[in-house]
Amino acid sequence: MSDTTHDGAVALSTPPSADDGLSAAERAGKYGLTVSGARPGLFEYVHELWGRRHFIMAFSRAKLTAQYSQAKLGQLWQVATPLLNALVYFLIFGLILGTRKGMPQEVFIPFLVTGVFVFTFTQSSVMAGVRAISGNLGLVRALHFPRASLPISFSLQQLQQLLYSMIVMAVVVVGFGSYPSLSWLLIVPALVLQFVFNTGLALIMARLGSKTPDLAQLMPFVMRTWMYASGVMFSIPVMLQDKPEWIGRVLQYNPAAIYMDLIRFALIDGYGSENLPPHVWIVGLAWAAFIGVAGFVYFWKAEERYGRG
Repeated sequence: MSDTTHDGAVALSTPPSADDGLSAAERAGKYGLTVSGARPGLFEYVHELWGRRHFIMAFSRAKLTAQYSQAKLGQLWQVATPLLNALVYFLIFGLILGTRKGMPQEVFIPFLVTGVFVFTFTQSSVMAGVRAISGNLGLVRALHFPRASLPISFSLQQLQQLLYSMIVMAVVVVGFGSYPSLSWLLIVPALVLQFVFNTGLALIMARLGSKTPDLAQLMPFVMRTWMYASGVMFSIPVMLQDKPEWIGRVLQYNPAAIYMDLIRFALIDGYGSENLPPHVWIVGLAWAAFIGVAGFVYFWKAEERYGRG
């Protein structure tokens, strides 16, 4: 179609389009367009994460290798750091404050070392989760991938670090008279439950930390309080035997204490079932399932908002 202008020139006019009158959503539907970075459905999201499993594994290994790359002792710090922490706690709490409360030394030292190593696993996962998104904004903004890959890979990194530390833990336990037995196999399900719990917690903290970077400054105080309330350096039932029973139960049923007790029970001969709260395995499973699922859904709900603003 053409029209003649006032000066005699011919101007072409655009023919009516088949898209005229369609809303933006209707046009997108017509041509199969989707919103960039839109949140997929929950099951589709799980499928995408499974497709990125090799990336998650490689990223966690790379982070683990790079963590101490500038230190002369390199990867030895993976076990030296919690071991030195255990030594400090033994000097302060074991010798000076006497928190072992009649617990034999051949039980107390493995008890303390195991507690420090296992709690460090949860503590490191939480702290890494806080920075998982805010500390990797370049990667988040440059590439399209399920953002949950980051906190999951950080939790996996901490699990790998704990597995290295387990060698030292086993040496300490054997050195104080607790030799390998079938009960050591209980370490596997206990660590699986703790890993699921830690991952769910890391996902929660990753979403919170993505919008509130100052959370990274607050969390060390929160984690230190949690450590002191979880019986890392002392037996909760023994230390609180003159307190109302409900206080001890609340502290024993907190997830950090549950997973420490399960691994202590598996490793240490002198740490029997009388030190564990009732239904400890069911409680450990419930914590892992609840926090794992709730953390994953909570993180997924904000998938399209990560890296924006």
